[in-house]
Amino acid sequence: MAAQGKATLVIGNKNYSSWSLRPWMALAMGGIPFEEKLVRFGEPRFSREVKKISGAGLVPVLLHKGNAIWDSLAIIEYAAETWPKANIWPKNAAARAMARSAAAEMHSGFGAVRNACPMNLRRPKVALKAGFSVAVMKDVRRIETLWSQCRRLHGKGGPFLFGKFSGADAMFAPVVTRLDSYAIPVKKETREYINAVMATPAFNAWLAAALKEPWIVPHDEAE
Repeated sequence: MAAQGKATLVIGNKNYSSWSLRPWMALAMGGIPFEEKLVRFGEPRFSREVKKISGAGLVPVLLHKGNAIWDSLAIIEYAAETWPKANIWPKNAAARAMARSAAAEMHSGFGAVRNACPMNLRRPKVALKAGFSVAVMKDVRRIETLWSQCRRLHGKGGPFLFGKFSGADAMFAPVVTRLDSYAIPVKKETREYINAVMATPAFNAWLAAALKEPWIVPHDEAE
């Protein structure tokens, strides 16, 4: 993998940037060499700095061999193609198809959970004061059903959705933190999966750095 050259992943605040966490986890768990560049949310240079490398003006962005790849799922797919030995997607075709489907559903869905429960790793692990809406709990039940289906069909050989850690687990990592941080009631098997993701070396390295960040983004401090 080193022969492909080192990449740079441009990310936002580790405490809040759910989209940055996704490819960071995929690269780190895949053993792919990369450097990170953090551009803090809210600082005047954020838009200017990011737009220099991506017209979208958003993080994350992966820089590699003159390419700028933006969007979390696109970065994960690029990494899977560029570093095939990282095994970012399952080797089995049926499992790989399902993993990509699950990742795509995460990419485009679950807006109620994402809006009501922004990722905030410093947050005390308590429920929202206002409780959880019907829409939020509908999202949670769909997430649980999907995770259970992945585990039942393809989860042998490890504690993750497809046994070994994959791009699907990376895409769902921020949801894992939301379910944990907001103390959302879940099934026993869901809690076991949450614990497995949060026990990975990659997540713990990210979390340790996030907890050291002094910056506050009021919009993401849901009560």
